[in-house]
Amino acid sequence: MNSRERILAAINATNEGRPPLWVMRQAGRYLPEYRRLKEKHGFLEMVKTPELACQVTLQPLKRFPLDAAILFCDILVIPEAMGQAYKFRDGGGISMSHALDSEKSIEALNISEICHKLSYVNDALKLLKNELGRERALLGFAGSPWTLACYMIQGESADGFPRAVALAKNNPTAFNQLMEKLTLSIIDYLRMQAKSGVDAVQIFDSWQSLCPPQHAWDWSIKWINLIVESLKTEVPIILYAKSSSERIDLLKKSNAHGLSLSHDIDLAIVRKSLPAEYLLQGNLPPELLETTADNVYHEAVTFLNKMNGDRAHILNLGHGIRPQAKIECMEALVQAVTEYNPS
Repeated sequence: MNSRERILAAINATNEGRPPLWVMRQAGRYLPEYRRLKEKHGFLEMVKTPELACQVTLQPLKRFPLDAAILFCDILVIPEAMGQAYKFRDGGGISMSHALDSEKSIEALNISEICHKLSYVNDALKLLKNELGRERALLGFAGSPWTLACYMIQGESADGFPRAVALAKNNPTAFNQLMEKLTLSIIDYLRMQAKSGVDAVQIFDSWQSLCPPQHAWDWSIKWINLIVESLKTEVPIILYAKSSSERIDLLKKSNAHGLSLSHDIDLAIVRKSLPAEYLLQGNLPPELLETTADNVYHEAVTFLNKMNGDRAHILNLGHGIRPQAKIECMEALVQAVTEYNPS
């Protein structure tokens, strides 16, 4: 069984042997070849140039026998295609071209021809499918409506995104108009990825935890559910949420084919409350890859033993891999997984 088939089998909970290995945000800021390319071209040029996006996507696979290539892109290409550009601040974080601070600014967002505006993503996926053949799976992704709305309303990265929370609470009409536009745009975008041949897509609800419990459905999960229901027969969908274990049942109501959970949650305990065939992805802490190779190997095997040979588990980090990650630690993680023999 090749690696692509293993991942698809895992999604269907019928895989045999070791768990598939993905590494979130694997196109890596920790790789010297990535840093050289970024220094020459810049992040946004790499995202928008299909040949460069393809090259960056494949860099980790040339070093490590990972089971999937994760498209090199950014979640904020959707707001940009709607008319709200973004850039990276010199001191870190995101700066949008403007904040959505009125109903008029939300009305001005244009969701027509989203896929045409993002055709560079489609072109990158076609190049990747040609490069990968059937030996590696190809994964696409998008940000969730709520997570994108946080940046768009706030106008920048910010702790707690207070403007987004305030708009959702105090002006539900404007908020729902924005969420409808985002949901329709994401459906079109992920459908384009599915038609390009991706084997699965991930929806990143990175700021799910900012939704108060009583609003988690209305502000976030409801909209993800609309995306899933529109696409679930076209492509497998995995929901990543940075949230608490108390929201697992709510996250499941998205009807995504599986959940990817942050490292704050004990995945083995979560598994006990879910059907054996339900896909779980995760969730080693990213900072583990900043320690030592021996420690990574030991912790990875310990974690896999806790998962008890779970046939519907895909090993991943609980958040994106960080620039401080060490190549020797990544090598140790791959070794631990490829050598693992559940018994």
